[in-house]
Amino acid sequence: MSNRVLIVDDDPVQRRLLKAAAERCGYETELFEDGRTALARLTSPEQNIDAVVLDLMMPEMGGLEMLDRMHAAGISVPIIVQTGQGGIETVVKAMRAGAFDFVVKPVSPERLGLSLANALKASRIGAVPRPSRKDTGFQDIVAASPAMERVISLGRRAAASIIPVVLEGESGVGKEMIAHAIQAESSRRNKPFVTVNCGAIPENLVESILFGHEKGAFTGANERHAGKFAEADGGTLFLDEIGELPPEIQVKLLRAVQLGEIETVGARLSRKVDIRLISATNKDLIAEVKAGRFREDLYYRLNVFPIHVPALRKRKEDIPQLVRHFAKRFSNAIGGNRARSVAPDAMALLTAHDWPGNIRELENAMHRAIVLCDGDTLTVDLFPQIAAQVPGYRLSPSDNEPEPTEWADLRTAVAAPMQQARAADRMSFEPSDIVAPITPMGAGVPAVNAVTPEGEVRPIAEVEEELIRFALSFYRGQMSEVARRLGIGRSTLYRKLKDYAINPDDPDREAA
Repeated sequence: MSNRVLIVDDDPVQRRLLKAAAERCGYETELFEDGRTALARLTSPEQNIDAVVLDLMMPEMGGLEMLDRMHAAGISVPIIVQTGQGGIETVVKAMRAGAFDFVVKPVSPERLGLSLANALKASRIGAVPRPSRKDTGFQDIVAASPAMERVISLGRRAAASIIPVVLEGESGVGKEMIAHAIQAESSRRNKPFVTVNCGAIPENLVESILFGHEKGAFTGANERHAGKFAEADGGTLFLDEIGELPPEIQVKLLRAVQLGEIETVGARLSRKVDIRLISATNKDLIAEVKAGRFREDLYYRLNVFPIHVPALRKRKEDIPQLVRHFAKRFSNAIGGNRARSVAPDAMALLTAHDWPGNIRELENAMHRAIVLCDGDTLTVDLFPQIAAQVPGYRLSPSDNEPEPTEWADLRTAVAAPMQQARAADRMSFEPSDIVAPITPMGAGVPAVNAVTPEGEVRPIAEVEEELIRFALSFYRGQMSEVARRLGIGRSTLYRKLKDYAINPDDPDREAA
């Protein structure tokens, strides 16, 4: 049976678009034009709704009020909220109120489908043991951002061949997991996967560990050692931090890659090996080549299929997914069957942090929080080290303040995934368009709508008149600014004010 998605939006055009996008992904849909009737459906005895796509700006009962009422009623269906231009503050409040994810209008079918799939997956996941690395495929990688979707797409393409792959990215971003996934989905999935951390091997032992040695080849070689290349024969060799290899070992590695054979220390003959090579580095290898620390010929042999894994601070959409994943895993390992949820304030704090240690740092922070947690919910006080690193965040705001000061710094945290979402959805406006340089007269000034309530395109004269009225209100009657923003001269603006009988002092009133 298909999952059922509730779509709540007062715009008939948006409802049709969302319905088509959800059904294209295989979901059944129910459509509602306001929050009140949608809430009545969610509280009905027939509770077969699996997810909700909710518009935040609606008449009568808006999205935030509906979120609050759902929380009060104990409804735990995952909510994906929609936001339009200028909705950053509202999105922060929605995530704080418990929304699972957000999308930016107009959302692409692919982005909506990904968000729904993640929401339904999260609601189904129980506390399960972590899969072993050798069984980890791309389906096990926790990701929601377009940047990581691209990494996964490239990884799947790499898995279909034996092409040499270089994984680039900062320490802790998950390069080794990507390497395991490439192996798991390749034709060598049942063959050896051998990992070597090139930066952790003493320089005088690198050659022996990689290529092996014969008994008596040097002082202390009391027995024969096969080496990592021989261990990986028929499978995959993962060379982590390959930029740390000494120059003399780079020469032997080049020969192994070019000819498919290795020279064991102390052996008279070379040996053929069949390995799939995946390398990883947190360095800029091009810069290393220019500095003479990495061989140029080896670089071009290895860097046939580069995959850049972005830092966690550049894909903040993944943070809520990873937080929930680690909460369930560590709860299962430490707390028996009691699963811990994450308080919205704590989720907002974790999303605001830049995570210089990337996923490894987040994993450690979640592990510590689960160990210290005495209840069923992870709260902000369990992350004191993180709170200390977020500018302006106060762990215990005073009761007489209507809005904690930490939320001022969440603009950047929420703006980053919104920018990614815009890029994925091919939006035409930029983040600078979200916050106007002049404060509007009223907080509830609506955006200009290009369609009628029946879904038809409006006449251009109506749209132009409404746009001029909106601009006058938005820029507080400053005629030079209004004319500049509209792209017309002041004389043209005054003529249009006269044509449409608009009072510049009060655009909602007609001119006398």
